[in-house]
Amino acid sequence: MTPKTKEIREHNHSSAECGCAVRDASASSRKALAVDAEIKSRNIKRLRRIEGQVRGLQKMVDDDRYCADIMTQISSVQEALRGVGKELMRNHLKHCATGAIRSGGGEAERMYDEILDLMYTHNR
Repeated sequence: MTPKTKEIREHNHSSAECGCAVRDASASSRKALAVDAEIKSRNIKRLRRIEGQVRGLQKMVDDDRYCADIMTQISSVQEALRGVGKELMRNHLKHCATGAIRSGGGEAERMYDEILDLMYTHNR
């Protein structure tokens, strides 16, 4: 990561607040105001399946399985994680971003920065 990229990312992380996020009582984490229950349920199921796949990968490595087979399974895990990320991005755009952008002003600008940062970070 170049120094300029690092500077931009640090700026975005320090200034880009999710438009729908609220801080919990400890002010240490943010929570979304709107999460579709069906999407959340699907994502939890997907993540549990991915967790099982990762445990399978660990076993494959431990059992000295053929490298190409392990790499194929790694690709499957990465694709499954991308699927969860896509659903999360969809929810974020549908609820968080839409509200922040409609409100205009500084909140909209912070959301634009956040969306760009998410796109840059998650499309490598």
